[in-house]
Amino acid sequence: MAAVLTERVDAIAIVRLNRPERLNAINADIRRELPAALAPLNADPAVRAVVVSAAGERAFSAGQDLDEGAGYTIDDVNRWFSEMHAMYAAVRALDKPSVAALFGAVAGAGYQIALYCDLRVAHPEARIGQPEVKTGLGSILGTSLMDWHLPFGINAELSLLGDLISGERAWQLGLVNRLVPKERVLETALTLAQELGKRPPHAVRITKERMRELTQPQFDDILVAAKKYQRRAYESGEPQRVMRELLERMRKR
Repeated sequence: MAAVLTERVDAIAIVRLNRPERLNAINADIRRELPAALAPLNADPAVRAVVVSAAGERAFSAGQDLDEGAGYTIDDVNRWFSEMHAMYAAVRALDKPSVAALFGAVAGAGYQIALYCDLRVAHPEARIGQPEVKTGLGSILGTSLMDWHLPFGINAELSLLGDLISGERAWQLGLVNRLVPKERVLETALTLAQELGKRPPHAVRITKERMRELTQPQFDDILVAAKKYQRRAYESGEPQRVMRELLERMRKR
């Protein structure tokens, strides 16, 4: 089964993370398939905008797949975070406007995918945030990315506590652009994408190029920092132990 699905609604492409049985947790399949799905859409002049969402009803994405992360060692860190960085780069590389349609849990690596989209639609009850410290990992990718979106104190709160905030609070903080009832999230994201798609495409493209240019040095540094600090995390043994404990507690529920 494909871990990422695509469909078209007129000139809008919908890209869905497709691991609903695992709350669309990010694993090697999604890291590989999401860039492969986005590249041809970016090259297709008939596609005017992209909506990124997910299958199921419970979660846009629960973040990193814990089964995968618990099985990794320090020798996997470089490859793992290179794949993660390449996945985010594919979202950043879109010349078409992108809108994330968020519902349920929007955590960790899934939250970061959403932040790399241009705009975000969510519902008040969504649970959004950066829980990496609760799994024994440093909040390196997320903290770096949130620096573009949030005041330092709010970034520190989300990064160090690792708690998820409501969709309503995310909207108040400016992380979410539109807040609607859950049943209207995808519809609203499509409508927003259609409006963006009506803008002159060359003007949109060069605006996005400039936005990438402004943040490219920081984006490149994120990969260096992720490898550096997550190697230290795995050297400590903490992520492996904490993730296994979390998985054990989840299986007992």
